[in-house]
Amino acid sequence: MNFANLAAQLNAGIILPEGIVIVTLLVVLVYDLIVGRESLKVTPYMAIAGLLASLVALVYQWDATDPISFLGGFNGDAMSVIFRGIIALSAVVTVLMSIRYVENSGTAMGEFLMILLTATLGGMFLSGADELVMIFVSLETLSISSYLLTGYMKLDPRSNEAALKYLLIGAASSAVFLYGMSLLYGLSGGETRLSAIAAGMAASGTGPSIGLVIALVFVIAGISFKISAVPFHQWTPDVYEGSPTPVVAFLSVGSKAAGFALAIRLLTTAFPLVQEEWHFVFTALAILSMVLGNVVALAQTSLKRMLAYSSIGQAGFVMIGLIANTDAGYASMIFYLLVYLFMNLGAFTCLILFTLRTGTDQISEYAGLYQKDPLLTLGLSICLLSLGGIPPLAGFFGKIYLFWAGWQAGLYGLVLLGLLTSVVSIYYYIRVVKMMVVKEPQEMSEAVRNYPEISWNFRGMRSLQVGLILTVIATSLAGILSNPLFTLANNSVSRTFMLQASMGKTVPAATLTSPADLTASNTP
Repeated sequence: MNFANLAAQLNAGIILPEGIVIVTLLVVLVYDLIVGRESLKVTPYMAIAGLLASLVALVYQWDATDPISFLGGFNGDAMSVIFRGIIALSAVVTVLMSIRYVENSGTAMGEFLMILLTATLGGMFLSGADELVMIFVSLETLSISSYLLTGYMKLDPRSNEAALKYLLIGAASSAVFLYGMSLLYGLSGGETRLSAIAAGMAASGTGPSIGLVIALVFVIAGISFKISAVPFHQWTPDVYEGSPTPVVAFLSVGSKAAGFALAIRLLTTAFPLVQEEWHFVFTALAILSMVLGNVVALAQTSLKRMLAYSSIGQAGFVMIGLIANTDAGYASMIFYLLVYLFMNLGAFTCLILFTLRTGTDQISEYAGLYQKDPLLTLGLSICLLSLGGIPPLAGFFGKIYLFWAGWQAGLYGLVLLGLLTSVVSIYYYIRVVKMMVVKEPQEMSEAVRNYPEISWNFRGMRSLQVGLILTVIATSLAGILSNPLFTLANNSVSRTFMLQASMGKTVPAATLTSPADLTASNTP
């Protein structure tokens, strides 16, 4: 093979966005080593600039004619572009909200940014990984970086405890997931590309085997850990409560989006023979997640812990789109994750701001906040009401789209349960809003009574303010002007040939990129 052919098959331009993130990481590392502690003034903005440049590169990749790169190991199709964009955008907002928080904790900003960019890189590669080795390496890059971020506040015993729990449970889930992938490798006759695995098992003519079902169970266990689905959620409340708040914000959006991208690509491509089985398993996971996540959130006294259980419930809602296995189902997943990015990160930005000013995140301490900080009260109220699905905010349209897609696919029981648990979730979100707005002056909490004078002049506070305003505006406008996001989500599904083939739709021969794809597209 000559160099020209090798370069054509590598097609390295497809990972230009990830390449920009790698260069940004190296620049931050070198600048931090040279300048030292004073680099705090510049490195966060370097990271933000690099991530925004990566987003621009993703926009230009939307119309890529040949999205397959690295000999089939990475697929830069439309779906992966959207998920990579969600992860990069969540990292941008996380950096904005972390500058003041990390400086207040007395830890090094440069190291924090390097680990965060590494986690972002792992998530972006995972969103397009189309081969078993690349999937596992990307997953571990994301996971190990997440463990380090969780325990970043080394002097805080809660952060150390959260990191240890996350590491132990995460290592076990990675081992289980790897075992499932090794079974896939063996059953397919030594194939590692997902489409080749499906073709290899279909060619054997034996139909679904017990080995394939075991592989499916192990793979779903690994994915469920990443998306915090019940009963693989045990780490979530403790890790969310003990981790630095910006880290929790990134895990709740970036890591979850990467997990759903992996679920869609792996299940639809490699497990066509057991489609009914994985639909059944995810139906059970969705029911458990919606019920437990939303019911247990009612009893929480810490806003951080309440948002942890809320994220478990939200994962249950998103799974409805996956189970539907239709154009509308996958598009509704993408749309909901897009708006969830803004409303959830907005809520965590408000949580960080309140914690910095009062030192607490107890829900009871928010009493009477509107009298001292109207901007924070407005921002947190809009984000929480959107998470609850109150019209005309973005969360309402996201849930309506998910439930409509589920109903069209015949998932009547799941949709009705989703509506019921969504009503339950409104109660605990509105409880916080009522605490901030309805309380009389004499009922003001001690923390609000001693609330410091509002000032945005400290280093890192302006970026926090920008993050708050951007997420609140996006949460509001994404509901009122949701049509462009609907169009984007629908186009990303219709332009992703892997999804069209999994739903039994005819894929034009011109769009197929390799003999393995051709075989996979003809697989019943």
